[in-house]
Amino acid sequence: MSFSTDKVARAVRQAVTDGLLAEDRPVAGLLDVGGVRESVSALRGAFAGVPEVLHAFAAKACPLVPVLRLLADAGLGCEVASPGELRLALDAGFAPERIVLDSPAKTRGEIREALALGVALNADNLGELDRIDALRPEHCSSVLGLRVNPQVGGGSIGAMSTATAQSKFGVALRDPGARERVVEAFVRRPWLTRLHAHVGSQGCPLPLIAEGLAALHGLAEEIDARAGRRQVTSLDLGGGLPVNFADDSVTPTYAAYVAALTAVEPALLDGRYGVVTEFGRSLLAKNGVTVARVEYVKEAGGRRIALTHAGAQVATRTVFMPASWPLRVSAYGPDGTPKQGPLTPYDIAGPLCFAGDVVAHAHPLPELAEGDLVVLHDTGAYYFSAPWAYNSLPRPAVYGCLFEEDGEDGREVGEEEGEESARDGRRGAGVLFATVRAAQSAREISLENGADRADALLAGFAARPRG
Repeated sequence: MSFSTDKVARAVRQAVTDGLLAEDRPVAGLLDVGGVRESVSALRGAFAGVPEVLHAFAAKACPLVPVLRLLADAGLGCEVASPGELRLALDAGFAPERIVLDSPAKTRGEIREALALGVALNADNLGELDRIDALRPEHCSSVLGLRVNPQVGGGSIGAMSTATAQSKFGVALRDPGARERVVEAFVRRPWLTRLHAHVGSQGCPLPLIAEGLAALHGLAEEIDARAGRRQVTSLDLGGGLPVNFADDSVTPTYAAYVAALTAVEPALLDGRYGVVTEFGRSLLAKNGVTVARVEYVKEAGGRRIALTHAGAQVATRTVFMPASWPLRVSAYGPDGTPKQGPLTPYDIAGPLCFAGDVVAHAHPLPELAEGDLVVLHDTGAYYFSAPWAYNSLPRPAVYGCLFEEDGEDGREVGEEEGEESARDGRRGAGVLFATVRAAQSAREISLENGADRADALLAGFAARPRG
């Protein structure tokens, strides 16, 4: 459930030996495949007492098709929030009925596609229900729900708190008349059978999450009583389990999450309602690291600065909100072995052309030099998988790691016959690597930015037809 310090050291050393990290390959993401499977097992174990549950991985946390395929193979569903994420989920092999579409701004075309495929859909507002009324085919297999905002307040990171009074998500239940309108919307639509809420993620304490989901349960009971039938058949609880970025320990656990929910509302998980979860960060964050080469070391104003190849392009939130998203950093030599020695404060800076591109300030590390490596821990979600294209820097390569003690069967990282990833697998010192995403080339960057239309503004304007 966590990419331990020992495993990280083994993976970094072998990645250097295999040439995955080098002068011309200065940054890469590493994902512990066995750790991901352990995290999935912990999630499923915590909910073992719930008769009907779909754990839908939040694709936004790591929108890489091989990672999504791994999670599908582990028995998860997928939560998506855009046409692109829906395409990724389908390409990864998730069955449409195990996909949940959430988005606050779905177009009619997106709704129509989801209904045609049989993808579950949570409407964000009452206006969206009106669209579904008009678009829903006579025979529709999609499970349809409505997202509500229980307005229980926010956590320590405002941007990650989605149940505040003015949150953009869902129907605000405590606004005057809103609760009654929600109940009436369900009574008028027998096909509307799911309620959805997401209180928030990083920075939101478990008691706050539990309070919001208990309110969801109470609303479901009220709707069923008013309808005179069991109309609400499932509750989508969202995700949001916070991640500990301070050390290797996994806390809070999924078991603690379940305990917090049942302490506030014992009937929430008693089986009357089917359950959907949408965890993302908590499944992957602690199973991934970002490794970057130190290009230069310098001093300015009495502070040592290590200029590396991991900045805001792979750690955007940390750079812009360092107090909310601090990362642990460790140092390795050019051969991939951990560095030892007296500690010195370093600013770990990235390659982007703005002064704030610093991922760690005054971080104590052994003496660094050109060619050394720095490791950013707990970056398996929302970091190397969702790079920022500032300065047209290439998207980094991402590799899956499988350790021999995690099992003999390495099938999940590409050893099936005929798979492309099998041909670039490398085994050594008990570590197997498979390429999840190759590093982006300069040519690919250029094409992405219109190289095949270079003359568009000089000779690319078509005359309007007359008549």
